Amino acid sequence: MSDLPQHDDHADDPSEDRAFEEIVEAETGRDPDLAVIEAGSRTLRTHGGAPSGDAVPARPADPEVDKALRAVETELAGRWGETKLEPSVTRIAALMDVLGEPQKAYPSVHITGTNGKTSTARMIEALFGAFELRTGRYTSPHVQSITERISLDGLPISAERFVETYEDIKPYVEMVDAAQEYRLSFFEVMTGMAYAAFADAPVDVAVVEVGMGGTWDATNVIDASVAVVTPISLDHTDRLGTTPGEIAGEKSGIVKQGATVVLAQQPVDAAQVMLKKAVEVDATVAREGMEFGVVAREVAVGGQLVTLRGLGGEYEEIFLPLHGAHQAHNAAVALAAVEAFFGIGAEQARTLDIDTIRKAFASVTSPGRMEVVRRSPTVVLDAAHNPAGARAAAEAVGEAFSFSRLIGVVGASGDKDVRGLLEAFEPIFAEIVVTRNSTPRSMDVDELAAIAVEVFGEERVQVEPRLDDAIEEAITLAEEEGEFSGGGVLVTGSVITVGEARLLLGRG
Repeated sequence: MSDLPQHDDHADDPSEDRAFEEIVEAETGRDPDLAVIEAGSRTLRTHGGAPSGDAVPARPADPEVDKALRAVETELAGRWGETKLEPSVTRIAALMDVLGEPQKAYPSVHITGTNGKTSTARMIEALFGAFELRTGRYTSPHVQSITERISLDGLPISAERFVETYEDIKPYVEMVDAAQEYRLSFFEVMTGMAYAAFADAPVDVAVVEVGMGGTWDATNVIDASVAVVTPISLDHTDRLGTTPGEIAGEKSGIVKQGATVVLAQQPVDAAQVMLKKAVEVDATVAREGMEFGVVAREVAVGGQLVTLRGLGGEYEEIFLPLHGAHQAHNAAVALAAVEAFFGIGAEQARTLDIDTIRKAFASVTSPGRMEVVRRSPTVVLDAAHNPAGARAAAEAVGEAFSFSRLIGVVGASGDKDVRGLLEAFEPIFAEIVVTRNSTPRSMDVDELAAIAVEVFGEERVQVEPRLDDAIEEAITLAEEEGEFSGGGVLVTGSVITVGEARLLLGRG
Protein backbone atom coordinates (compact mmCIF):
# COMPACT_ATOMS: atom_id res chain seq x y z
CA MET A 1 0.00 0.00 0.00
CA SER A 2 2.90 2.30 -0.64
CA ASP A 3 0.75 4.33 -3.02
CA LEU A 4 -1.73 5.34 -0.33
CA PRO A 5 -0.03 8.22 1.53
CA GLN A 6 -0.49 11.50 -0.33
CA HIS A 7 1.13 14.20 1.76
CA ASP A 8 1.10 17.91 1.04
CA ASP A 9 4.83 18.65 1.12
CA HIS A 10 4.11 22.20 2.22
CA ALA A 11 1.60 21.35 4.95
CA ASP A 12 4.06 21.99 7.77
CA ASP A 13 6.09 24.74 6.10
CA PRO A 14 6.45 27.63 8.61
CA SER A 15 6.90 30.14 5.79
CA GLU A 16 3.52 29.11 4.38
CA ASP A 17 1.94 29.67 7.81
CA ARG A 18 3.52 33.15 7.98
CA ALA A 19 2.30 33.98 4.49
CA PHE A 20 -1.19 32.91 5.44
CA GLU A 21 -1.13 35.03 8.58
CA GLU A 22 0.04 38.03 6.59
CA ILE A 23 -2.89 37.61 4.20
CA VAL A 24 -5.31 37.49 7.11
CA GLU A 25 -3.74 40.46 8.91
CA ALA A 26 -3.86 42.53 5.76
CA GLU A 27 -7.60 41.89 5.45
CA THR A 28 -8.69 42.31 9.08
CA GLY A 29 -9.79 45.88 8.54
CA ARG A 30 -12.33 44.63 6.01
CA ASP A 31 -13.52 41.22 7.13
CA PRO A 32 -11.20 38.84 9.01
CA ASP A 33 -13.25 35.74 8.35
CA LEU A 34 -13.56 36.31 4.62
CA ALA A 35 -9.80 36.77 4.65
CA VAL A 36 -9.46 33.35 6.23
CA ILE A 37 -11.62 31.84 3.53
CA GLU A 38 -9.76 33.61 0.74
CA ALA A 39 -6.48 32.31 2.14
CA GLY A 40 -7.71 28.78 1.47
CA SER A 41 -8.56 25.86 3.67
CA ARG A 42 -5.66 26.46 6.09
CA THR A 43 -7.21 27.88 9.26
CA LEU A 44 -6.16 30.78 11.42
CA ARG A 45 -3.95 29.61 14.28
CA THR A 46 -3.34 31.68 17.36
CA HIS A 47 -1.65 31.09 20.67
CA GLY A 48 -5.06 31.38 22.29
CA GLY A 49 -6.71 28.61 20.31
CA ALA A 50 -5.99 24.98 19.60
CA PRO A 51 -2.49 24.14 18.40
CA SER A 52 -1.56 23.81 14.76
CA GLY A 53 -0.49 20.56 13.13
CA ASP A 54 -1.87 17.09 13.57
CA ALA A 55 -3.75 16.84 16.88
CA VAL A 56 -3.11 13.09 16.92
CA PRO A 57 0.38 12.19 18.17
CA ALA A 58 2.51 9.45 16.64
CA ARG A 59 4.36 6.79 18.62
CA PRO A 60 7.26 8.21 20.64
CA ALA A 61 10.48 8.50 18.64
CA ASP A 62 12.60 7.55 21.66
CA PRO A 63 12.63 3.72 21.90
CA GLU A 64 12.82 3.79 25.69
CA VAL A 65 9.85 6.12 25.99
CA ASP A 66 7.91 4.00 23.52
CA LYS A 67 8.76 0.89 25.53
CA ALA A 68 7.55 2.53 28.75
CA LEU A 69 4.32 3.70 27.09
CA ARG A 70 3.65 0.22 25.71
CA ALA A 71 4.17 -1.24 29.17
CA VAL A 72 1.54 1.12 30.60
CA GLU A 73 -0.84 0.36 27.71
CA THR A 74 -0.40 -3.36 28.42
CA GLU A 75 -1.18 -2.93 32.11
CA LEU A 76 -4.26 -0.84 31.34
CA ALA A 77 -5.42 -3.38 28.75
CA GLY A 78 -5.39 -6.05 31.44
CA ARG A 79 -8.27 -4.30 33.17
CA TRP A 80 -11.95 -4.32 32.25
CA GLY A 81 -12.41 -2.69 28.88
CA GLU A 82 -14.69 0.23 28.20
CA THR A 83 -17.61 -2.01 27.24
CA LYS A 84 -17.56 -4.01 30.50
CA LEU A 85 -19.07 -2.04 33.33
CA GLU A 86 -20.29 -2.30 36.90
CA PRO A 87 -22.57 0.73 37.00
CA SER A 88 -21.47 2.75 40.00
CA VAL A 89 -18.98 5.46 40.92
CA THR A 90 -17.90 3.63 44.06
CA ARG A 91 -14.41 2.70 42.86
CA ILE A 92 -13.58 6.00 41.17
CA ALA A 93 -14.81 7.87 44.27
CA ALA A 94 -12.50 5.73 46.40
CA LEU A 95 -9.59 6.52 44.08
CA MET A 96 -10.34 10.25 44.23
CA ASP A 97 -10.42 10.03 48.01
CA VAL A 98 -6.96 8.47 48.33
CA LEU A 99 -5.58 10.89 45.71
CA GLY A 100 -6.79 13.87 47.74
CA GLU A 101 -9.80 14.79 45.56
CA PRO A 102 -7.85 16.28 42.63
CA GLN A 103 -11.07 16.80 40.63
CA LYS A 104 -12.09 19.51 43.10
CA ALA A 105 -9.02 21.63 42.40
CA TYR A 106 -10.53 23.33 39.33
CA PRO A 107 -13.95 24.16 37.85
CA SER A 108 -15.30 21.88 35.13
CA VAL A 109 -17.58 21.73 32.13
CA HIS A 110 -19.12 18.25 31.84
CA ILE A 111 -20.36 16.94 28.47
CA THR A 112 -22.75 14.10 27.76
CA GLY A 113 -24.98 13.13 24.82
CA THR A 114 -24.85 10.54 22.05
CA ASN A 115 -23.09 12.29 19.14
CA GLY A 116 -20.83 15.31 18.89
CA LYS A 117 -19.30 15.19 22.36
CA THR A 118 -15.65 15.19 21.33
CA SER A 119 -16.00 17.89 18.67
CA THR A 120 -17.93 20.05 21.12
CA ALA A 121 -15.28 19.48 23.80
CA ARG A 122 -12.56 20.56 21.37
CA MET A 123 -14.48 23.73 20.55
CA ILE A 124 -15.02 24.57 24.22
CA GLU A 125 -11.33 23.95 24.86
CA ALA A 126 -10.34 26.28 22.00
CA LEU A 127 -12.65 29.02 23.27
CA PHE A 128 -11.29 28.84 26.81
CA GLY A 129 -7.74 28.81 25.48
CA ALA A 130 -8.41 31.91 23.38
CA PHE A 131 -9.47 33.69 26.57
CA GLU A 132 -6.12 32.72 28.11
CA LEU A 133 -7.42 30.07 30.48
CA ARG A 134 -5.25 27.00 30.96
CA THR A 135 -7.33 24.01 29.91
CA GLY A 136 -7.47 20.31 30.56
CA ARG A 137 -9.55 18.17 28.21
CA TYR A 138 -10.55 14.55 28.76
CA THR A 139 -12.22 12.76 25.85
CA SER A 140 -12.71 9.20 24.61
CA PRO A 141 -12.17 7.02 22.76
CA HIS A 142 -8.87 7.95 21.15
CA VAL A 143 -8.36 7.93 17.39
CA GLN A 144 -4.79 6.59 17.31
CA SER A 145 -2.84 7.27 20.51
CA ILE A 146 -4.02 6.67 24.05
CA THR A 147 -2.35 9.96 25.05
CA GLU A 148 -4.99 11.88 23.04
CA ARG A 149 -7.48 11.27 25.83
CA ILE A 150 -5.75 13.70 28.20
CA SER A 151 -4.90 17.14 26.83
CA LEU A 152 -3.36 20.21 28.43
CA ASP A 153 -3.54 23.60 26.71
CA GLY A 154 -4.98 22.02 23.60
CA LEU A 155 -2.28 19.39 23.16
CA PRO A 156 -2.30 15.71 24.11
CA ILE A 157 0.06 15.17 27.01
CA SER A 158 3.43 13.77 26.04
CA ALA A 159 4.11 10.06 26.27
CA GLU A 160 6.61 10.79 29.04
CA ARG A 161 4.02 12.69 31.06
CA PHE A 162 1.41 10.01 30.44
CA VAL A 163 3.75 7.35 31.83
CA GLU A 164 4.73 9.54 34.79
CA THR A 165 1.09 10.22 35.64
CA TYR A 166 0.28 6.52 35.55
CA GLU A 167 3.25 5.65 37.75
CA ASP A 168 2.30 8.41 40.19
CA ILE A 169 -1.21 7.09 40.78
CA LYS A 170 -0.44 3.38 40.37
CA PRO A 171 0.15 2.70 44.13
CA TYR A 172 -3.19 4.34 44.93
CA VAL A 173 -4.93 2.37 42.17
CA GLU A 174 -3.57 -0.85 43.65
CA MET A 175 -4.75 0.25 47.11
CA VAL A 176 -8.30 0.75 45.82
CA ASP A 177 -8.16 -2.50 43.84
CA ALA A 178 -7.37 -4.40 47.02
CA ALA A 179 -10.25 -2.86 48.93
CA GLN A 180 -13.00 -3.22 46.30
CA GLU A 181 -15.03 -6.18 45.04
CA TYR A 182 -13.92 -5.39 41.48
CA ARG A 183 -10.69 -3.83 40.32
CA LEU A 184 -10.78 -0.38 38.78
CA SER A 185 -11.55 -0.59 35.07
CA PHE A 186 -9.44 0.78 32.22
CA PHE A 187 -11.69 3.83 31.95
CA GLU A 188 -11.73 4.45 35.70
CA VAL A 189 -7.92 4.45 35.86
CA MET A 190 -7.74 6.74 32.83
CA THR A 191 -10.21 9.11 34.47
CA GLY A 192 -8.13 9.14 37.64
CA MET A 193 -5.03 9.91 35.57
CA ALA A 194 -6.78 12.80 33.81
CA TYR A 195 -8.06 14.39 37.01
CA ALA A 196 -4.64 14.02 38.66
CA ALA A 197 -2.85 15.47 35.63
CA PHE A 198 -5.19 18.46 35.56
CA ALA A 199 -4.61 19.19 39.24
CA ASP A 200 -0.86 18.79 38.84
CA ALA A 201 -0.68 21.17 35.84
CA PRO A 202 -2.65 23.03 37.29
CA VAL A 203 -5.49 23.92 34.91
CA ASP A 204 -7.93 26.82 35.15
CA VAL A 205 -10.81 24.74 33.82
CA ALA A 206 -11.38 21.11 32.83
CA VAL A 207 -13.49 20.08 29.85
CA VAL A 208 -14.67 16.54 30.52
CA GLU A 209 -16.53 14.18 28.20
CA VAL A 210 -18.40 11.25 29.75
CA GLY A 211 -17.44 7.76 28.66
CA MET A 212 -20.98 6.38 28.64
CA GLY A 213 -24.21 7.66 30.12
CA GLY A 214 -23.85 10.04 33.01
CA THR A 215 -25.09 9.03 36.47
CA TRP A 216 -22.67 6.14 36.99
CA ASP A 217 -20.02 7.21 34.50
CA ALA A 218 -16.56 7.33 36.04
CA THR A 219 -16.21 11.01 35.15
CA ASN A 220 -19.21 11.87 37.32
CA VAL A 221 -17.25 12.65 40.46
CA ILE A 222 -16.83 16.25 39.36
CA ASP A 223 -19.24 18.99 40.39
CA ALA A 224 -19.43 20.88 37.08
CA SER A 225 -20.95 24.35 37.02
CA VAL A 226 -21.91 23.80 33.37
CA ALA A 227 -23.43 20.57 32.07
CA VAL A 228 -23.61 20.17 28.28
CA VAL A 229 -25.97 17.71 26.60
CA THR A 230 -25.31 17.11 22.90
CA PRO A 231 -28.02 15.44 20.77
CA ILE A 232 -29.34 12.21 22.28
CA SER A 233 -30.20 9.25 20.06
CA LEU A 234 -30.20 5.47 20.38
CA ASP A 235 -26.82 3.95 21.21
CA HIS A 236 -25.62 1.61 23.96
CA THR A 237 -29.28 0.63 24.35
CA ASP A 238 -28.34 -2.45 26.37
CA ARG A 239 -26.86 -0.17 29.03
CA LEU A 240 -28.72 3.12 28.82
CA GLY A 241 -32.26 2.42 27.65
CA THR A 242 -34.26 1.78 24.51
CA THR A 243 -35.78 5.25 23.99
CA PRO A 244 -34.20 8.74 23.92
CA GLY A 245 -36.17 9.54 27.08
CA GLU A 246 -34.76 6.55 28.97
CA ILE A 247 -31.23 7.38 27.80
CA ALA A 248 -31.72 11.01 28.84
CA GLY A 249 -32.63 9.81 32.32
CA GLU A 250 -29.21 8.24 32.65
CA LYS A 251 -27.37 11.14 31.06
CA SER A 252 -29.15 13.72 33.23
CA GLY A 253 -27.05 12.47 36.14
CA ILE A 254 -24.31 14.95 35.28
CA VAL A 255 -26.60 17.90 36.06
CA LYS A 256 -25.69 19.14 39.53
CA GLN A 257 -27.42 21.42 42.01
CA GLY A 258 -27.52 25.01 40.79
CA ALA A 259 -25.61 24.30 37.57
CA THR A 260 -26.37 25.62 34.10
CA VAL A 261 -27.55 23.02 31.58
CA VAL A 262 -26.78 23.72 27.93
CA LEU A 263 -29.15 21.58 25.85
CA ALA A 264 -28.61 20.88 22.18
CA GLN A 265 -31.72 20.16 20.10
CA GLN A 266 -33.25 16.97 21.50
CA PRO A 267 -36.07 14.51 20.82
CA VAL A 268 -39.16 15.62 22.75
CA ASP A 269 -39.01 12.83 25.34
CA ALA A 270 -35.31 13.44 26.00
CA ALA A 271 -35.86 17.18 26.39
CA GLN A 272 -38.70 16.59 28.85
CA VAL A 273 -36.51 14.37 31.02
CA MET A 274 -33.68 16.90 31.01
CA LEU A 275 -35.97 19.81 31.88
CA LYS A 276 -37.53 17.83 34.74
CA LYS A 277 -34.05 17.09 36.12
CA ALA A 278 -33.12 20.76 35.89
CA VAL A 279 -36.18 21.72 37.93
CA GLU A 280 -35.34 19.10 40.56
CA VAL A 281 -31.84 20.48 41.13
CA ASP A 282 -32.67 24.16 40.56
CA ALA A 283 -30.46 24.31 37.47
CA THR A 284 -30.63 27.06 34.84
CA VAL A 285 -31.47 25.79 31.36
CA ALA A 286 -30.23 27.15 28.04
CA ARG A 287 -31.94 25.46 25.06
CA GLU A 288 -30.76 25.43 21.48
CA GLY A 289 -33.41 27.07 19.34
CA MET A 290 -34.63 29.14 22.29
CA GLU A 291 -31.86 30.84 24.27
CA PHE A 292 -29.13 30.19 21.67
CA GLY A 293 -28.65 28.65 18.26
CA VAL A 294 -27.40 28.81 14.69
CA VAL A 295 -28.68 31.94 12.91
CA ALA A 296 -27.11 31.34 9.50
CA ARG A 297 -24.52 29.18 7.82
CA GLU A 298 -23.02 28.81 4.38
CA VAL A 299 -20.44 26.48 2.90
CA ALA A 300 -16.95 27.98 2.63
CA VAL A 301 -13.58 26.75 1.40
CA GLY A 302 -12.33 24.33 4.03
CA GLY A 303 -15.40 24.53 6.22
CA GLN A 304 -18.31 26.91 6.74
CA LEU A 305 -19.15 30.47 7.70
CA VAL A 306 -21.68 30.69 10.53
CA THR A 307 -23.53 33.30 12.52
CA LEU A 308 -24.37 32.15 16.02
CA ARG A 309 -26.77 33.52 18.60
CA GLY A 310 -25.29 33.09 22.03
CA LEU A 311 -26.71 33.71 25.47
CA GLY A 312 -25.49 37.28 25.37
CA GLY A 313 -26.18 38.22 21.75
CA GLU A 314 -25.22 37.52 18.17
CA TYR A 315 -21.78 36.55 16.83
CA GLU A 316 -21.52 37.14 13.09
CA GLU A 317 -19.41 35.59 10.33
CA ILE A 318 -17.44 32.99 12.24
CA PHE A 319 -15.28 30.70 10.12
CA LEU A 320 -15.49 27.08 11.30
CA PRO A 321 -13.01 24.75 9.55
CA LEU A 322 -15.26 21.70 9.95
CA HIS A 323 -17.87 20.32 7.57
CA GLY A 324 -21.56 19.70 8.16
CA ALA A 325 -24.60 21.31 9.74
CA HIS A 326 -24.03 19.17 12.84
CA GLN A 327 -20.71 20.91 13.47
CA ALA A 328 -22.38 24.33 13.28
CA HIS A 329 -24.83 23.16 15.94
CA ASN A 330 -21.94 21.81 18.01
CA ALA A 331 -20.34 25.26 17.73
CA ALA A 332 -23.50 26.94 19.02
CA VAL A 333 -23.60 24.56 21.98
CA ALA A 334 -19.90 25.13 22.73
CA LEU A 335 -20.29 28.91 22.61
CA ALA A 336 -23.29 28.82 24.95
CA ALA A 337 -21.37 26.59 27.37
CA VAL A 338 -18.45 29.01 27.53
CA GLU A 339 -20.78 31.98 27.90
CA ALA A 340 -22.56 30.20 30.75
CA PHE A 341 -19.23 29.47 32.42
CA PHE A 342 -18.38 33.19 32.28
CA GLY A 343 -21.83 34.15 33.60
CA ILE A 344 -23.05 35.59 30.30
CA GLY A 345 -26.83 35.59 30.00
CA ALA A 346 -27.69 34.91 33.63
CA GLU A 347 -25.45 37.49 35.30
CA GLN A 348 -24.26 39.66 32.43
CA ALA A 349 -26.08 40.88 29.32
CA ARG A 350 -23.19 41.19 26.90
CA THR A 351 -21.34 39.25 24.26
CA LEU A 352 -17.81 37.92 24.50
CA ASP A 353 -15.12 39.58 22.35
CA ILE A 354 -15.99 38.72 18.75
CA ASP A 355 -12.41 38.68 17.47
CA THR A 356 -11.39 36.22 20.18
CA ILE A 357 -14.39 34.03 19.38
CA ARG A 358 -13.54 34.09 15.65
CA LYS A 359 -9.92 33.17 16.21
CA ALA A 360 -10.86 30.35 18.56
CA PHE A 361 -13.36 28.73 16.22
CA ALA A 362 -11.05 29.13 13.22
CA SER A 363 -8.41 27.13 15.10
CA VAL A 364 -10.60 24.10 15.86
CA THR A 365 -9.64 20.65 14.61
CA SER A 366 -11.50 17.38 15.10
CA PRO A 367 -9.46 14.43 13.79
CA GLY A 368 -11.48 11.63 12.27
CA ARG A 369 -14.58 13.80 11.86
CA MET A 370 -15.16 14.57 8.17
CA GLU A 371 -11.38 14.72 7.86
CA VAL A 372 -9.76 14.80 4.41
CA VAL A 373 -6.56 12.73 4.48
CA ARG A 374 -5.83 12.23 0.78
CA ARG A 375 -6.51 13.89 -2.56
CA SER A 376 -6.94 12.50 -6.07
CA PRO A 377 -9.09 10.72 -5.25
CA THR A 378 -10.28 12.41 -2.10
CA VAL A 379 -10.38 10.14 0.95
CA VAL A 380 -12.48 11.33 3.88
CA LEU A 381 -12.56 9.80 7.36
CA ASP A 382 -15.55 10.03 9.66
CA ALA A 383 -16.03 8.19 12.94
CA ALA A 384 -19.83 7.80 12.60
CA HIS A 385 -20.77 4.58 14.38
CA ASN A 386 -24.54 4.80 14.87
CA PRO A 387 -27.46 5.73 12.61
CA ALA A 388 -27.75 9.34 13.83
CA GLY A 389 -24.04 9.95 13.31
CA ALA A 390 -24.20 8.29 9.88
CA ARG A 391 -27.11 10.49 8.80
CA ALA A 392 -25.18 13.61 9.86
CA ALA A 393 -22.09 12.41 8.01
CA ALA A 394 -24.06 11.59 4.85
CA GLU A 395 -25.62 15.04 4.86
CA ALA A 396 -22.24 16.69 5.42
CA VAL A 397 -20.61 14.78 2.56
CA GLY A 398 -23.36 15.83 0.19
CA GLU A 399 -23.02 19.45 1.22
CA ALA A 400 -19.25 19.84 1.39
CA PHE A 401 -18.09 17.66 -1.53
CA SER A 402 -19.17 17.25 -5.14
CA PHE A 403 -18.43 13.57 -5.58
CA SER A 404 -19.71 12.05 -8.80
CA ARG A 405 -19.01 8.59 -7.36
CA LEU A 406 -18.51 7.90 -3.65
CA ILE A 407 -17.22 4.56 -2.39
CA GLY A 408 -17.76 3.61 1.24
CA VAL A 409 -15.31 1.63 3.35
CA VAL A 410 -17.14 0.41 6.45
CA GLY A 411 -15.75 -1.48 9.44
CA ALA A 412 -18.23 -1.46 12.31
CA SER A 413 -18.41 -2.81 15.85
CA GLY A 414 -20.63 -5.81 16.41
CA ASP A 415 -22.56 -4.20 19.27
CA LYS A 416 -23.90 -1.31 17.16
CA ASP A 417 -27.01 -0.84 15.03
CA VAL A 418 -25.09 -1.73 11.88
CA ARG A 419 -28.16 -2.06 9.68
CA GLY A 420 -29.31 1.43 10.65
CA LEU A 421 -25.84 2.79 9.96
CA LEU A 422 -25.68 1.18 6.51
CA GLU A 423 -29.18 2.36 5.63
CA ALA A 424 -28.15 5.93 6.41
CA PHE A 425 -25.21 5.69 4.01
CA GLU A 426 -26.99 3.76 1.24
CA PRO A 427 -28.23 6.84 -0.68
CA ILE A 428 -24.73 8.34 -1.02
CA PHE A 429 -22.56 5.25 -1.64
CA ALA A 430 -22.26 4.03 -5.22
CA GLU A 431 -20.57 0.92 -3.84
CA ILE A 432 -19.45 -0.25 -0.41
CA VAL A 433 -16.37 -2.20 0.64
CA VAL A 434 -17.00 -3.96 3.93
CA THR A 435 -14.06 -4.75 6.14
CA ARG A 436 -13.05 -4.93 9.79
CA ASN A 437 -10.58 -3.29 12.14
CA SER A 438 -8.07 -5.13 14.28
CA THR A 439 -10.06 -5.28 17.53
CA PRO A 440 -12.18 -8.17 18.82
CA ARG A 441 -15.20 -5.84 18.95
CA SER A 442 -15.17 -5.47 15.17
CA MET A 443 -18.08 -7.21 13.42
CA ASP A 444 -17.20 -10.34 11.49
CA VAL A 445 -16.72 -9.29 7.88
CA ASP A 446 -19.01 -12.01 6.49
CA GLU A 447 -21.78 -11.02 8.90
CA LEU A 448 -21.34 -7.37 7.94
CA ALA A 449 -21.34 -8.30 4.25
CA ALA A 450 -24.62 -10.20 4.64
CA ILE A 451 -26.33 -7.12 6.10
CA ALA A 452 -24.74 -4.88 3.46
CA VAL A 453 -26.08 -7.09 0.65
CA GLU A 454 -29.59 -6.78 2.10
CA VAL A 455 -29.26 -2.98 2.20
CA PHE A 456 -27.27 -2.26 -0.99
CA GLY A 457 -27.83 -5.30 -3.18
CA GLU A 458 -25.14 -7.84 -4.01
CA GLU A 459 -23.76 -5.98 -7.04
CA ARG A 460 -22.80 -2.93 -4.91
CA VAL A 461 -20.98 -4.82 -2.14
CA GLN A 462 -17.29 -5.78 -2.08
CA VAL A 463 -15.67 -7.73 0.76
CA GLU A 464 -12.07 -7.16 1.89
CA PRO A 465 -11.23 -8.59 5.35
CA ARG A 466 -8.08 -6.45 5.67
CA LEU A 467 -8.55 -2.72 6.08
CA ASP A 468 -5.53 -1.83 3.93
CA ASP A 469 -6.90 -3.95 1.08
CA ALA A 470 -10.33 -2.41 1.56
CA ILE A 471 -9.00 1.13 1.24
CA GLU A 472 -6.94 0.23 -1.81
CA GLU A 473 -9.96 -1.43 -3.45
CA ALA A 474 -12.13 1.60 -2.69
CA ILE A 475 -9.58 3.96 -4.22
CA THR A 476 -9.45 1.78 -7.32
CA LEU A 477 -13.26 1.83 -7.59
CA ALA A 478 -13.34 5.61 -7.11
CA GLU A 479 -10.83 6.05 -9.94
CA GLU A 480 -12.74 3.88 -12.43
CA GLU A 481 -14.30 6.86 -14.16
CA GLY A 482 -10.93 8.55 -14.70
CA GLU A 483 -8.54 10.80 -12.81
CA PHE A 484 -10.79 13.86 -12.99
CA SER A 485 -14.10 12.12 -12.54
CA GLY A 486 -14.79 13.42 -9.02
CA GLY A 487 -14.68 10.05 -7.33
CA GLY A 488 -14.14 9.84 -3.59
CA VAL A 489 -13.86 7.44 -0.65
CA LEU A 490 -15.44 7.69 2.81
CA VAL A 491 -13.96 5.46 5.52
CA THR A 492 -16.35 5.12 8.44
CA GLY A 493 -18.20 2.85 10.88
CA SER A 494 -16.01 3.08 13.97
CA VAL A 495 -13.51 5.37 15.67
CA ILE A 496 -11.08 2.43 15.65
CA THR A 497 -11.52 1.85 11.92
CA VAL A 498 -10.90 5.54 11.28
CA GLY A 499 -7.81 5.58 13.51
CA GLU A 500 -6.29 2.60 11.75
CA ALA A 501 -7.11 4.12 8.35
CA ARG A 502 -5.34 7.32 9.42
CA LEU A 503 -2.17 5.34 10.07
CA LEU A 504 -2.44 3.49 6.77
CA LEU A 505 -2.90 6.77 4.93
CA GLY A 506 0.18 8.33 6.44
CA ARG A 507 -1.29 10.36 9.27
CA GLY A 508 0.27 9.92 12.69
